[in-house]
Amino acid sequence: MPAILYAASAFLRTRWLAARLKTPNDVRRWQAKRLASWLKTTVPSVGAFAGTRVARLEELPPIDKAKLIAAFADYNRPAISAAEVRAAIDAGEDRVRGYPIGQSTGTSGNRGYFVISDAERFVWLGTILAKTLPDVLWRRHRVALALPGFSTLYRSAEHGRRIALRFFDLGRGVDAWADDLVAFAPDTIVAPPKVLRALAETGRLTASHIFSGAEVLDPLDRAVIEAATGATVREIYMATEGLFGVSCPLGTLHLAEDAVMFEWEPSGDSGLVTPLITDFTRRTQIMARYCMNDLLALSDARCPCGSPLQAVARIEGRQDDAFELLGGDGAWRMITPDVLRNAVVDADRAITDFRIVQAAADAVRVELDAALSRDIDARVIASLGAVFDRVGVAVPAISVTRGLTLDFDRKLRRVRREWRYK
Repeated sequence: MPAILYAASAFLRTRWLAARLKTPNDVRRWQAKRLASWLKTTVPSVGAFAGTRVARLEELPPIDKAKLIAAFADYNRPAISAAEVRAAIDAGEDRVRGYPIGQSTGTSGNRGYFVISDAERFVWLGTILAKTLPDVLWRRHRVALALPGFSTLYRSAEHGRRIALRFFDLGRGVDAWADDLVAFAPDTIVAPPKVLRALAETGRLTASHIFSGAEVLDPLDRAVIEAATGATVREIYMATEGLFGVSCPLGTLHLAEDAVMFEWEPSGDSGLVTPLITDFTRRTQIMARYCMNDLLALSDARCPCGSPLQAVARIEGRQDDAFELLGGDGAWRMITPDVLRNAVVDADRAITDFRIVQAAADAVRVELDAALSRDIDARVIASLGAVFDRVGVAVPAISVTRGLTLDFDRKLRRVRREWRYK
């Protein structure tokens, strides 16, 4: 089948499902049907599950990134190893044995890899277009893409007749290509929130469709971007492991439950959850009950857009960036990024950007804009101290420094843990 037909088929199927699936029960039935077929025909095709008869998803063991990378060849049909992928990428190649490959940016310290087929590349394209630009069949679009780690996934859209696509290199910094972006005059842009904010603050974000991707969309950045442009910032939730969600035109992030099964694990007593994902559309590399590291706040409310797909109130960050501090009873306690973020921002309304880092078991560093009054330091320290006291941990040494740096070639993590107790 020609590549464009894979994209068109995925586009039409995604739009058909958007019209057909009216309720969460419709979604569950669709997932059950597709999962049954996928478990029977696709899962046994990789080494990890060869000869295995799986009737229910719960029969498969959860797997995390470390386990997947260690046995990478066992989870893809051509049995390509992680070493082969690394060697190819180091040599500047984007294929191994004819299969497109790619890697993550390595935010958590170790890179993830993927292997797909050319058909899956265009299925991905058709699916994301259906969720972001559903009018692409009758309207031309000019799309600007500024994302880390360009891969064959994105490149598959370069030659579409309905889309004029241009890539902008984050490694060069925004100022190096901002004027070219304005000249390109995109109606749609996909970029990390820090990039969107930098463009918005300088009046160079003119696209009518604004999508945030590759990083957590902080309310601080959303407020600045939307105030400057008058447009709603929508999110694309995706990772090396696949496409997990896209915001509707109203700005609500909906999970891609029409292609991915989500199971949820609670993160302590924070009310947040981390997902186990199973992508039942992938055939080349199996992603079954894969443990993600993201912290999500799910929404119980039905979105006014009418979508039955699970709505996400917020993506709060990564679980391995939650602070770990010692309680009075000798037990380690986790404090999630959202709690820490709110403590800093609520300390003073003048704070519009920050970094907070756990540098040691008993040391926390807060970085603020150099232009802020020094009077704010004490309020930030008091606000964080109150949080730590409420949680029941020994209040660490809290220092406040001035000067924020913004590296456009790396993911922005405003809350970051650099220390590990285990």
